[in-house]
Amino acid sequence: MNSLPVASAFMQAAQDLRIGGRGSNAQYQYTIQSDTVEELVHWGPILLAEIRKLPGLQDVNSDQQNGGLDEVLTYDRVTAARLGITPQSLNSTLYSAFGQSEVSIIYTQLNQYYVVLEVAPKYWQSPEGLRDIYLNTQKAGNVPLAAVATSRPSTTALAVNHSGLFPSVTVSFNLAPNVSLSQATAEIEQMKARLGAPSTVRGSFSGTAAAYQASLSTEPILVLTALLAVYIVLGILYESLAHPITIISTLPSASVGAMLALMLFKVDLNVISIIGIILLIGIVKKNAIMMIDFALAAERQEHKSTRDSIFEACMLRFRPILMTTMAAMFGALPLAFGTGTGSELRRPLGITIVGGLIVSQVLTLYTTPVVYLFMDRMRLRLAGKEYDELPGATPHHAD
Repeated sequence: MNSLPVASAFMQAAQDLRIGGRGSNAQYQYTIQSDTVEELVHWGPILLAEIRKLPGLQDVNSDQQNGGLDEVLTYDRVTAARLGITPQSLNSTLYSAFGQSEVSIIYTQLNQYYVVLEVAPKYWQSPEGLRDIYLNTQKAGNVPLAAVATSRPSTTALAVNHSGLFPSVTVSFNLAPNVSLSQATAEIEQMKARLGAPSTVRGSFSGTAAAYQASLSTEPILVLTALLAVYIVLGILYESLAHPITIISTLPSASVGAMLALMLFKVDLNVISIIGIILLIGIVKKNAIMMIDFALAAERQEHKSTRDSIFEACMLRFRPILMTTMAAMFGALPLAFGTGTGSELRRPLGITIVGGLIVSQVLTLYTTPVVYLFMDRMRLRLAGKEYDELPGATPHHAD
């Protein structure tokens, strides 16, 4: 259909809910605004041409349509003043001929009818009808419009779109295969810097692209808030400020695993993937909880050393940790490899969970005991108490 010389076809999946709330011929939008329509008429086609040159974008189109026919009248004020024609009378005559001005209302017993003044249809179907327009003056009688004005054909915008009360032009685009939205936004920002548009022309992403940028801007705050909530709950549970840090230390490995899985399957980091990372915060930390909970119980009830208690916890809790991880991973596999309606929405969530669980399962079995010993020794050192050394070393008092 793109081979048709007289029309452009744009296809996209029908969506009941559009993120960003802006409809267009493509999925993502970039909008420029200005104080005047004249600047948009100049810079809109330039922006469209430059975005079409970017290799990562396709189906680039614009809602700006400047091909409307327009007839421009040039008013000769000197000649008009000599004939007694004022700008107000000229404007009134043209509006009465082509503006459908309301001149009267006819009232009946059951209804009312508006009387609209205009020229016959044959006179406004082409610019040639301007030759038959006459101006009524007191000095010269009826004067033809051509005596005081000249006309020339031109073009104008069929419609002037607005965003936030300002005239705007929106360029819509889709992503090429294997191109992420972050790469596309970076290319457009670089193109805007090279374009050299004046400060009165402002550009920003809108619709789905704006929602994507907003979600990424709040992602660090969302993750930090989730970590703070986990730390507070674990601190209350274990009555310690050090052991919650040991549990939270297992989360970076899960995030790395999730990112590697997304890169392996060539899936973008979108809102659904971010939700999967948030879910990993609650799933992955159970490995460290199962070990630390057992180690603390051995220290407090059996009076074992820190090293012996965490070693016994690793040995005895290995099978429960492996079983819970496998249960969670097999539960996410249908999301990662499922097909059917809506599977493209669930796949990033499943891939994120499976990748994070695999990497965290391999790493946390070795890193958690090390972090646990380090944090416990730091806690005892700050308290000025004696702590266990590694095998072959002699215990001593902290400074």
